Amino acid sequence: MEVRVEAGDISKADADIIVVNLFEGITSPGGATGAVDAALGGAISQLIALGDIRGKAGEFTMLHTFGRIPSPRVLVAGLGKPADFDIDAVRNLAANMVRFLRKPGISRAATIVHGAGIAGLDAAACAQAVAEGAVLGSYRFVRHKSKNNGANDDRHDVALLTVVERDTARVPLVADAVGRGAALAGATNFARDLANEPSNHLTPALLAERACDMAASAGVAIEVMEREEMERKGMGSLLSVAKGSAQPPKLLCLSYKGRGGEGYDLAIVGKGITFDTGGISIKPAANMEAMKADMTGAASVVAAMQAIAALKPKADIAAIAPCTENMPGGNASKPGDVVTAMNGTTIEILNTDAEGRLVLADALCFAIERGARRVVDVATLTGAATTSFGDVCYGIMTNNDALATQVEAAAAAAGEKTWRLPMFKEYDEYVTSDVADIKNTASKGAGTIMGAKFLERFVGATPWVHLDIANVDMMDKDKGWVTKGASGYSVRTLINLALAMENA
Repeated sequence: MEVRVEAGDISKADADIIVVNLFEGITSPGGATGAVDAALGGAISQLIALGDIRGKAGEFTMLHTFGRIPSPRVLVAGLGKPADFDIDAVRNLAANMVRFLRKPGISRAATIVHGAGIAGLDAAACAQAVAEGAVLGSYRFVRHKSKNNGANDDRHDVALLTVVERDTARVPLVADAVGRGAALAGATNFARDLANEPSNHLTPALLAERACDMAASAGVAIEVMEREEMERKGMGSLLSVAKGSAQPPKLLCLSYKGRGGEGYDLAIVGKGITFDTGGISIKPAANMEAMKADMTGAASVVAAMQAIAALKPKADIAAIAPCTENMPGGNASKPGDVVTAMNGTTIEILNTDAEGRLVLADALCFAIERGARRVVDVATLTGAATTSFGDVCYGIMTNNDALATQVEAAAAAAGEKTWRLPMFKEYDEYVTSDVADIKNTASKGAGTIMGAKFLERFVGATPWVHLDIANVDMMDKDKGWVTKGASGYSVRTLINLALAMENA
């Protein structure tokens, strides 16, 4: 979807449909909605009086204009109660709107900046949310559907959304915000594409190719580390996971230098298990197909760099993605094996299905070696996250309150709910091994915290935050900006955090 901004009167916009809004309880529309109502001879007011338009959140009412204005259709979007309306509501409204408009013949839509009128919200924030929501809501993964079933028929999707701003002095501000929102949402959709891809179409090597293509177009530096270099660096933890697979592992390191200098203000590290069978500790067959998305963390950090490069913050950002399959086989790691990570820590592998922390361990060490002054990792790490949070929010764990607060603010700005879990020192014994320095699983519960406690051993004193998104990476239905399949959670949080590093 392309999103443009133009100055003008929404009632005179040349589009297949124009979109205005109404709060619940309003009987006489004002502003842009009032202007369109007047142009239509009071049609909207009549429908309000009849009870056909109530302004409830999620309500969409389409009217035909019969030549009274340039657009043949008008869509009245319900905003709900004013007290409940915020930037998140704007984003979700835009997403639901473009899905509602998936009808034959509607390819061009024009909209006002919802929330910047009577709601009194910041105009730039609302414009960004409209663009974000529209681009996110328009997403569908149809790459592997044949064209003869109609799945790739472009008439079902809005191709152009024009944001119409009446105040000409505010157009540059709105245009900048829309561009920012489209960049954040475009990166999120790139991550969705990667996470939705079947594993036979996205091996570690193919993921590296996709990352290299993006980096070349975005102007981001990228290095792809091969097995031999991992061996030289002593990445025994990562390589222990790769042993069972015929596919060679890859470690991706993308670099953006907006400030210049040694090291990085922030390293974002993402788990990249392109398919997870569980290894020797094999998973049940039911729903194993979802394990193609166990590389969502890697997809998130790679995709975030696309928008970071486009938005050009004055900060130095690195993205690191350790990528491999986790497969059973004659050479696969076995429960009880002991391996050594890059920093010399020995690890007892009690369960080969707790592999994400093993690949992240060496990636975190590598981030520290590259001079990262702050580290945030994101991973589909534990099934326990679903038990704790359902699909409403994801868990944050940290060794540094200040950085965690920044992450929480970045997530809130993206419309993502988070909850911080404790990292009490008493949990340290959960990862203590009888035969090695640490072990990769425990039997005392607190599985999400235990995973974070394991990772904490590889960052030392460096400020670090761990995001466990295992419960929100895949969704079973569309809801607001979230789409069915890969959700795109954490991508815009990481981008927002990188932008905040300008002031770090």
